[in-house]
This record gives sequence, C-alpha cells and structure tokens, in this order.
Amino acid sequence: MSDVSGRIVAILNPKAGGGRGCKRAEALLAELEGVVVQRTEAPEHATALAREAARGGARIVVAAGGDGTLFEVVNGLLTAELGDALPRLGILAVGTGNSFVRDLHLEDPAAGIAAIRENLRRRVDAIRIEHEGGVLYAINLVSLGFSADAGDLTNRRFKRLGAVGYVAAVLVSVARLHHHAFPYLRDRDPLDGRPVTLLSVCNSQYTGGAMRMAPGADVSDGELEVVRVGEMGRRRFLQSFPKIFAGTHLELREVDIHRAKRVAFEGLPALPVMIDGEIRTLALRAVEVLPRALEVAA
Repeated sequence: MSDVSGRIVAILNPKAGGGRGCKRAEALLAELEGVVVQRTEAPEHATALAREAARGGARIVVAAGGDGTLFEVVNGLLTAELGDALPRLGILAVGTGNSFVRDLHLEDPAAGIAAIRENLRRRVDAIRIEHEGGVLYAINLVSLGFSADAGDLTNRRFKRLGAVGYVAAVLVSVARLHHHAFPYLRDRDPLDGRPVTLLSVCNSQYTGGAMRMAPGADVSDGELEVVRVGEMGRRRFLQSFPKIFAGTHLELREVDIHRAKRVAFEGLPALPVMIDGEIRTLALRAVEVLPRALEVAA
C-alpha cells in the first residue's frame, strides 16, 4: 500500500451488489479528494487492508460493500491495536445486505459520502466475541439458532441462487425446525438453559437488511439487546415470521428481550454462528459490548 498517512482509504468489494454496487461506489468515491481505493481479492482481505491502513495513519477507512465488507473492515480496525488513535470508519452501503447502516440513516450510499465530506462523526459501540479459537469483533449482531442455520444452509447449498437461494434455505430450515439449548448468562443473572428457536445478541436494530430484530437497540448506549425466541411450532413460526419486519415479534408470548453488557455461554460446541450476516463455525464463550469503540462518519 502507498503512503496513506492522513488520507481517506476506501476498501471496495468488487462483487458488492452483484458488481453493480462496485460501479456506484467508484462514482461516489470520485467526489472525494485524494481518496486511495483498495479492492478486495479474497475473503478476509478487507480485514488485512483495514488493519494496514489504520497502522499506516489513514484518517478515514471506508467500508464500500455490504454487511460482510463492513464486518471485515471493523475487524481490521479493532485488531490494529491503536486504542483511541483509530481512524474514523466511513460506510458506503452498496451491498445486497445493508443492516447496520439503517440505524445511522446511511442506507443511501450518497449519505455516506456526504457524512465524510461534511466531517460528521458519531461514536458507536462494537461487540467483542470470545470463542475457543480466539477473538472476533462485530458491529451489528451475533445470532444462534434458526438464523444461523438458514444462513449456513444458504452457503452450503443455495448460495449460487442469490436472494432466491436464501428464501429456499429459510423454507427448508422451517421444515426442519428444531429447538436448541444454548445455556447462557446475562451479566449477573442466573444461567438460562431453556430451549430456544433463536437467540440474538444485538448492538443495532436491524438484521437481514430490513428485519427489525431489536427495535429498542441503540448503537451508542453501551448495552446489548438479547432477543430470545423460545420454542415454537413450524406453523406458528412461519405465521409469526413477518412480524420481525415491523419489530412487533416482541409482542409474541414466546419472545423476550433483555439488556446486558456481557453474555457468557457454557459448554457450547462448535456450531454455526451468524455474525453481522456472515456465518462462522465457532465454539462461543462470551459476547460483550465495547462502549464507544468506533468513531463513524455519520
């Protein structure tokens, strides 16, 4: 990478939005003076590029892509080990899944450019994820159960079909619907080992684009929202699923929500975990909030 000290570095996923997002990002980035554009070439490349840019003294590091690109850039920044000297995070939401940006009103990529150009800034929380193999970071949510199962099935069998493939995976996952035990403790609360259909630890409100998983979440309040969906039959789950788009699923008797700074898990084996829309197979140990860990152009 060339000298980036004091400059804006944009990390661009060429495949974002099926390639269409990349073209739009390039046009918008041209509005900024002296921006250095780095294109990703493989999974986790954005993490390495973001870490290198941060350590090279970049003023702003822009994630230009979808939720997956943002996840990788966040991990690059938070593993740069620069403390309060981290560059600001810019976001150009040009991917197919743009969940976190909804909380910051950055759904329109032009808003992301305007926030950078106008020097807007806001401190937001992040999530630290401890697992048997190490540590990861997130900015949106960590989810277990149905959402992770459907995402994992999409990756293994239906990814080539795009959005249609995800719908197919959801229908197959509903047909196979089963309940899990993820024994966990919220802060100092007693161990909760009740079976669940889904368990999500949320920093922001949305997941899967427009699904309002945690409508009361605030990305800057220093707390996480723990959404637990208990045991549900297939028919009731399918009938209730649309409620998540309006956030009214919280009215269901099977759903409860609590606030916590840390959620610790007991004895979980390696299993699919959805992190900011990405699926990883991990043996989770704990998820905790990192208050005001990142400054975002918003």
